[in-house]
Parts: sequence; C-alpha cells; structure tokens
Amino acid sequence: MNSKEEGMQMQPEKGKSCAPKLRFPKFVDAVEWKLVPLNKLAKRCAQKNRGGAITRVLTNSAEYGVVDQRDYFDRDIATQGNLESYYVVAKGDYVYNPRISARAPVGPISKNNVATGVMSPLYSVFRFGEVNNDFYAYYFKTTGWHQYMRQASSTGARHDRMAISNDDFMAMPLPVSTPEEQQNIADCIASLDECLTLESKKLGELKAHKNGLMQRLFPIYGETLPELRFPEFVGAGEWKKMQLEDIATFHKGKGIAKVDIDPNGARQCIRYGELYTSYGEVIDEVVSRTNVQSAESFLSRRNDVLIPSSGETKQDIAKASCVLVDDVALGGDLNVLRSTEDGIFLSYLLNGSCSREIARIAQGDAVVHLYASQLKLLTVAIPELKEQKKIADCLVSFDNLIASQAQKITALKCHKIALMQKIFPAVSEVHE
Repeated sequence: MNSKEEGMQMQPEKGKSCAPKLRFPKFVDAVEWKLVPLNKLAKRCAQKNRGGAITRVLTNSAEYGVVDQRDYFDRDIATQGNLESYYVVAKGDYVYNPRISARAPVGPISKNNVATGVMSPLYSVFRFGEVNNDFYAYYFKTTGWHQYMRQASSTGARHDRMAISNDDFMAMPLPVSTPEEQQNIADCIASLDECLTLESKKLGELKAHKNGLMQRLFPIYGETLPELRFPEFVGAGEWKKMQLEDIATFHKGKGIAKVDIDPNGARQCIRYGELYTSYGEVIDEVVSRTNVQSAESFLSRRNDVLIPSSGETKQDIAKASCVLVDDVALGGDLNVLRSTEDGIFLSYLLNGSCSREIARIAQGDAVVHLYASQLKLLTVAIPELKEQKKIADCLVSFDNLIASQAQKITALKCHKIALMQKIFPAVSEVHE
C-alpha cells in the first residue's frame, strides 16, 4: 500500500448509492457522488481531417490504449489518400473503439496521451470541459460503465462491434464528485502505475543481464573457450567438442491428447506445447496431469532434457527444458535427451549459444520439425561436470530472481485491480 492509500475508509452500505466503497478520510463526509451524462461533461468531436493535413494515424487498442498505428501494426493500415474522412484527435481527447474483445468486452475508451493525430471515423471522439480529467481515464479502465453500454447498444452485423448511436453514447452516466476527490483518486492510481513501471523496468534489466551473462558464460558456437569463467576453472583448459549423440541417448515421447488432460489425473504429464507456455530451462513443478496408463506412456527420469520435435517457427523450436521430476508422462512431439551430463546446463547451452544452429537444422516452413537424427549430430562444447553445475546454479539463481520479480509485478497488478474496484463508484450496480 502506498502513502496515498493509507488511511482510506470503507463506506457503509447505503442501498443503491453510486459512492465508492473506499474513500479518503477527508472525503468521507463530503458531498455525495452523483451521476451526470457524458454530454454534460464533454462534447463530441467530429472534426474531419480537411485536405489530409494531418498524416499521423492513431489507433485505440484494448491493451495499449491510444498508440501510433504504425507502431501497433508494424505498418500503415490507413492509406494517405483516405485520411480526409478521418477524425482529428487532439492530445487529451478521449476515443471509443467499438470493436469488442476478451480484454475489452464492450470496446475500449482511452485518453490520447500521444499527440494530435487522426483516427478512423468508426471511432467516437470526445473532449472533457475540465482539463484535469485523468480520473475518467482510469474510470474507463474499470467495468463500471459496461452495463450501460450493453443496455444501450447491440453487437453489429459482424458480431465483433458494439452498435450504439452517438446520442446514446453521449448519454452515458458518469460518476461525479468534487474535482479534488477525483484528482486524489487519479493520483493514487497513477502512483501505482509508476510503481508498476519501475518494477517492470527492473524485470527487463534482470532478463537483459541474464542474456548477457549467458553470452559470456558459454563459448560462441563453434569455439571452445567462454569469455567469462568462474575463478576455480580459469586454468581448466578448453571445453571438449562432441556431438550430442556422444553424451546422450535419444528417446521420443508418446502422444497425450488435449482431451487426456485431467486436473485430478493420477500421473503428472508434460505436452510439447507447454514448453513454450509454462516452462523455462528447469521443470521442477509440473502443471498438468493425466490418467493415461503407464504402459501407454514414456516416463521421465530426473535430468532428462526435453526439446519439441515440432513448432510454428524455426526460432521457437530451439527450446530446451530439463525435467527434475521422475515418472512424468512425456507427450508426443517431444525429443527426450537422457544424459549423465548436467541436464540443466545442457538446457541453458541449447537455448543459448546453440539456438541458432538448432533453428538452422530444423525443417519445414508452415510446420517446423526437429528430428532426433538431426539433433544427434549437433556439435556442442562441454566443460567438466563441476563447471557445468557451477554455471547451471548461477543461471538458475538468476531465473529465480526473475521469477520473484515477475510475481511481485503480478501481485501489484492484482492489488491495483482490487483497489480500483473499491475506489471507483459502482455505477453499474445503480442501474441494475
């Protein structure tokens, strides 16, 4: 809890009040919140881009808010000759995108914090009379206004857009208190956003540091000496070059269909797709279970290294994970490397300096395949087992720091969501 949240007080239940559940102490006995239609607080903006004078095209995405279209789509969607019909959106204006999605079930409303630009006439643009209106920028990130939108509109013919008239949209009821209370709420959420930005930056720095460390701890592919070694191994000599078939036996997982996954299953299992979505270089906790019988399964041994045998791109398929759990059912489309070398070290090695070579030997375009016959011939450089374990322990420690930082960010996001549910008026409850 930050300093702006300290001392907040819960409001008593008052039936169908639009007052928030949580208020700052100095506002507990202040004026009651009221509902005011949007058209009394803001005006709709429908200025056309005459002569195509403005060429900066913006878009309003559910995830990122208002952004440059080129940055969002990696290309220009709108052609310059069509921009005369687009609406001018000044910095500080608000934009409603009627396209619905899982992230924005009635379409997103976002404030333009980028710059003056133009947007598709499919969007609704409006401008508040009060300059200090960040309260509403945050309010529109809640679900408090969704119920009104559902009642006042219908999905369009394409079933992916809300159909609402301009008059109905501008009649949307919004919560209003004093400017001071609204600004306090906006400042509180802004301070949380600043914390999230700082913690996300730390996470990025940790990941970058790990990647840089891996580049120095492992030799460049084809070479036998890393740039950086732990002091006790500085004079240990070059790493030994060998093919994977010299240090590992190769096996294949057996098919476990999606329908075979059972949260209450008798046996833990790993399917190849989970290497992309659920696991890093080390698997010490297994997320899925199945009731597929042992006789129909290929079971893991601690230290096995798993590599997908199929994937969507050649870059993605270069993904190795070491499983530290015995008797896990390993699904089809998994190459299983069983070695007396350190499996965690091998996973980091294959994901690091060997990843480009693995991508190179993979076959296919639409569906990429990586066969054991190809992996067996992959040349790797290997140090003695003690140095392998030292490198593995170092990188695992880094990954633990990264995981801890990611959990901290998740906790902050959950705290923000919970706070916003209490600090903003529940307008939807008033209209039920």
